[in-house]
Amino acid sequence: MSKVVIGMSMSLDGIAGGTSEEDFYVIHEAVLGWVFGLRSWQAAQGMGGGEDTADSRIWQAEFDRIGAQIVGRRMFDYGYPHWGDNPPFHNPVFVVTHRPGERIGKDGGTSYTFVTDGLASAVAQARDAARGKDVLIAGGISIAQQALAGGLADELAVHVAPVLVGTGARLFDALGAAPIGLRPEAAQLGENATHLRYRVPK
Repeated sequence: MSKVVIGMSMSLDGIAGGTSEEDFYVIHEAVLGWVFGLRSWQAAQGMGGGEDTADSRIWQAEFDRIGAQIVGRRMFDYGYPHWGDNPPFHNPVFVVTHRPGERIGKDGGTSYTFVTDGLASAVAQARDAARGKDVLIAGGISIAQQALAGGLADELAVHVAPVLVGTGARLFDALGAAPIGLRPEAAQLGENATHLRYRVPK
């Protein structure tokens, strides 16, 4: 059975995104800048070139096991104008939202389905669409937090950028009062990030 994987990048002090338009781009670059020069990341964007590094190979391996993705509405609204006609997902994408919309088909295997009855429903639909592969929850932060707090995730994959941001939205806030125990699965050292994987026991 496919696993539901939360895959997110964050700074060493736990910041995964900005809290306003003023700090969004600065924090986005600090937390995710390590991926932009990778060959695997650039290939997913339809670009050539990039560096063939340990980070690139780890990123590619994570991408290859995914059969469907889940994103929040804010991430969709921000990213959709930039993702273009051949978006980087190359798989069905399920958008968790309160605003209904018609399914959107794109080139390269990407489609956007708007799910208005909650994250659990999006997970069920994504599992069906993943063809036995894993489901990735790639953002935003609120969706990842809901998945952890609601017991919907099987695995947590965290890519830690070697930077201390100081302020911003923390990935592991708003998880409730009860501790969430994790089991270490893997730790890999790249050139510009440390890649950690944990199993989330049920």
